[in-house]
Amino acid sequence: HGSLSPALGQSCAESRDGALDRGQQPSHGFAMSNLESSALVTVVGAGLAGSECAWQLAERGVNVRLLEQKPKRRTPAQQSDFFAELVCSNSFRGAGLANAVGLLKMEMLRAGSLIMQVGLETRVPAGGAFAVDRERFGPEVTRRLHEHPRIEVVCEEVDALPKAPDAHTPWVIATGPLTTDA
Repeated sequence: HGSLSPALGQSCAESRDGALDRGQQPSHGFAMSNLESSALVTVVGAGLAGSECAWQLAERGVNVRLLEQKPKRRTPAQQSDFFAELVCSNSFRGAGLANAVGLLKMEMLRAGSLIMQVGLETRVPAGGAFAVDRERFGPEVTRRLHEHPRIEVVCEEVDALPKAPDAHTPWVIATGPLTTDA
């Protein structure tokens, strides 16, 4: 095993076949220069994208209000009350670094991705695919978001967006394909 770059040290390792291996989460040096530390961003939806968005903002010093309809309401495809629920598959596709899918995963790890870190911790054998144990993945993402000191989780369905949102209170709509009719 060798490190991918000197900047990562022992953080992310690559096996001989170029696949992602478990490793410590790398540190990241990104800064949110346009948002003050007292800023508040509202993220709607705690699926994969919304969970990652809330985490990345919070890790960079931004206060986040994460709005999620679960557990009060679910769509027919959703089976659990956990965030970042994988409803169709437990696979994040290929684990190899020789293609765009694998490289994106490595870039996410380098950026301190919650989804990728929990994915590595809950990974299950799946040949060349990067697959996770769904029974452990969603609960762990949910736990970490609830425990983050800069994230306020509000469990309610959003049935309308603000008519005139405050320019100093940005909203991120990350509801994805499982959005309810509201």
